[in-house]
Amino acid sequence: MAVHQHLQELHALPAHDFVPPGPGEEVPLPAADSVAWRIAYDPYGDTVRDGDFASVWQGFLETVDTTAVRALIIGSWGEPYENDSGAVVELLTSNTDRFPALEAIFIGDLVMEEAEISWIEQSDVTPVLEAYPRLREFGVRGGTELVFRPVRHEHLETLAFEAGGLPAEVVRAVAGSELPALKQLELWLGVGEYGGDATLEDLAPILAGDRFPALRSLGLKNSELQDEIAAAVASAPVVARLHTLDLSMGTLTDAGAEALLSGQPLTHLQQLDLSHHFLSDAMMERLREELGGAGVDVDLSDQEEPHDFDGREWRYVAVSE
Repeated sequence: MAVHQHLQELHALPAHDFVPPGPGEEVPLPAADSVAWRIAYDPYGDTVRDGDFASVWQGFLETVDTTAVRALIIGSWGEPYENDSGAVVELLTSNTDRFPALEAIFIGDLVMEEAEISWIEQSDVTPVLEAYPRLREFGVRGGTELVFRPVRHEHLETLAFEAGGLPAEVVRAVAGSELPALKQLELWLGVGEYGGDATLEDLAPILAGDRFPALRSLGLKNSELQDEIAAAVASAPVVARLHTLDLSMGTLTDAGAEALLSGQPLTHLQQLDLSHHFLSDAMMERLREELGGAGVDVDLSDQEEPHDFDGREWRYVAVSE
């Protein structure tokens, strides 16, 4: 799972950590367009010589041929619970002329050892898409204080929001955006305790299938409403043109799986990801027979057992806090 390790690649490019060179030091670097550059400032690290994220960023601009850079991964920008991503957004949007080839950006590549996902303070990230009209991939981790406004973007193909609780306003903004080139959409919806207050009504425009004509991969995952989402997906028009459906990381039970099997045919899918689930052995076997037997790659890994909480069964999403 992504929250346990840093991104290994972005936009099909291997991740490479940028470390500012010391005075007079020459460090061999990969070709600027051959890697996804990870830029981060760890206030407790011993590999960063500069005093803040802005210093590391400036070192990157001075060291790397940014005109050829295709992908940027933004890691830690300081104490996560004291500094939001607003300064990062400002640095990205005020230097667009330095990145004419940029195609992919991920903001918030922090793992659990650095910060729980709910500690990551985000901001309004919409200006990044507005500043880079040729961007093809955009991802954000962390839902706290996250703002996203409806946008029109002609070239964006992949959009991902990873959160332990994704605000409903963000989901509605995604659903209200015009993204004619969007092929892959991934939303970690999370739980209400951490701000994940989106409802099926908020997801309805996405499920209706007329918002994103190029969409082929849809992830509505990490949700405490996973059964309800599965039931809605079972009759959702968008599913007919998908090749990948991801309902993983949530609280899916036999009820949700039954709805999927009883709804519209899913045998056209290449992949159905239901990993981290609360399905019975019998239901898992049915899914393997009815869908796997038809050629669908069904991921049923990470079978979970509900916890007993004051005499009641409690099911949990994969990522919340």
